[in-house]
Amino acid sequence: MIKLENVTKIYEINNDHKVTALENINLEFKEGELIVLKGASGSGKSTILSLIAALSKPTSGEVIVDNNRISKLPDNFAALYRRKNIGFIFQKYNLIPTLSVKDNILLPLVPTNPDEKEALNKLNQVMEKFDISHKQNMIVRNLSGGEQQRVAIARAHINDPKIIIADEPTANLDEKLSLNFIDILRKLKQSNKTIIVATHDPLFFNLDFVDKIIEIKNGTIGDIHE
Repeated sequence: MIKLENVTKIYEINNDHKVTALENINLEFKEGELIVLKGASGSGKSTILSLIAALSKPTSGEVIVDNNRISKLPDNFAALYRRKNIGFIFQKYNLIPTLSVKDNILLPLVPTNPDEKEALNKLNQVMEKFDISHKQNMIVRNLSGGEQQRVAIARAHINDPKIIIADEPTANLDEKLSLNFIDILRKLKQSNKTIIVATHDPLFFNLDFVDKIIEIKNGTIGDIHE
């Protein structure tokens, strides 16, 4: 489903300084797999996620999703690809703190301009699935960290994307809430989503439902555990 072929990503800091974030990466993720990208901060995990989401383009090489080369998509087509295919779960949630739970979850639907009945139906389904219905009218900044994360997960799911991307999703959570998140991941995998988690949290490294753990070291592929 997802392939990275000979991918290199170089960031130009200024005219005299360049940073190689990824070097000649080759990876393949199958549909319905849950993949953990393991590595220290700055190892290149987040760069891989940004390439798969078409948030950035490789310096060389190809990123292919469902036989479509997304590496060179113009920005407007990249945005359409993300809207149809990608659900994001960010480390800091990226919610709008002054809006309600309901309005935050509905935000990804705005560009598609669905009718009200369809939007509310999708909203109710994801709020119920992630146990946040009882908070739907609360302002997000008044929620606990765990509740905010459930809002972020519901928002990522509302367009029913094929691919869920989670970047350090438990970095701001205690162990109990981290385990709750892992339980949610288990349920998402049962719905045949392709899930890619970038983390250095050891809680993810011995889960029985993870298909593959890929170690990223200084922009290259280290050990792969299946």
